[in-house]
Amino acid sequence: MTTPVSAQQRNPLQTIGQTVADRASQAYAFERFTVTSDDGSRSWRVHVAVPKSPVPAAGWPTFWMLDGNAALIEFDDALLDELAAQPEPHALVFIGYDNDLRIDSPQRNRDYTPAVLPPEDAETAPLGSGGADALAELIERRIRPQLAERLAIDPQRQTLWGHSLGGLFVLHTLYTRTGAFQTYVAGSPSMWWGNAHAVRESERFIAHNTGHPARVMIHLGGAERVGDRGKRDLSNPRVVAHLKRIQAATPDAAMRLAETLATVPGVDASYREFPGLGHGPMFRASLMGALHAVTGVADRSDTPRPPAGE
Repeated sequence: MTTPVSAQQRNPLQTIGQTVADRASQAYAFERFTVTSDDGSRSWRVHVAVPKSPVPAAGWPTFWMLDGNAALIEFDDALLDELAAQPEPHALVFIGYDNDLRIDSPQRNRDYTPAVLPPEDAETAPLGSGGADALAELIERRIRPQLAERLAIDPQRQTLWGHSLGGLFVLHTLYTRTGAFQTYVAGSPSMWWGNAHAVRESERFIAHNTGHPARVMIHLGGAERVGDRGKRDLSNPRVVAHLKRIQAATPDAAMRLAETLATVPGVDASYREFPGLGHGPMFRASLMGALHAVTGVADRSDTPRPPAGE
């Protein structure tokens, strides 16, 4: 089932409700912990799900997700059961903010963006920007060690997935944190952000990459690639300003990036397009497509989100 292109507007106050992390699972054991920034100004909630099966000799391959609160509500018991039944089950790591919002836009605008820019306006960037390096450092120095206390991790089989600004963060991590992950999945990355900062950053990476191996998957909705933004309220100044900002990169910039990265020695890059989908529906489509490609479960990218509480 394909979600209409126009179904892109989301409720900024939507909460996550009950998720698979809140009830017993036959397949996975869940626990969570919080990590606070050094200055104490913000906190992240990290959910960890470990298969209830013998630990592999090399440790668990691990699938990390940004926007962890939103990612959690895309999982149900059937998916967990299938993940655990794979020949090589993956541990799951959900990195979200320590609140019950599905998406915390102000915080992710700050933490997923790779350079400090003047705030576009007080509503869209109230907490500023340019926190990607600080968040990447927090993942390496604070979250990884806490994970290591809870489970054995295979350091050579780590996947990082993110959507939109999260996809931008995934690409920035690829470019700047050699070996931090082995597989990078960028769903609908915000190539336009910062006057096409991602394009310039990719050019530097391509020119100076030393052949370090990495698997890169870039996902894009078919409607995104042709610039179909769906129904937008053009009487809203914020909407008009955003539509102007995203003109900094061509709609097919992510597709073209995948094609270019595929020519870089050591980089195994691929592109997948999801017919008819716009930016919002691509969150679930990309996440489910990534799980399929990385873990081997059935492809649920064209299925609706499971009902709440199931």
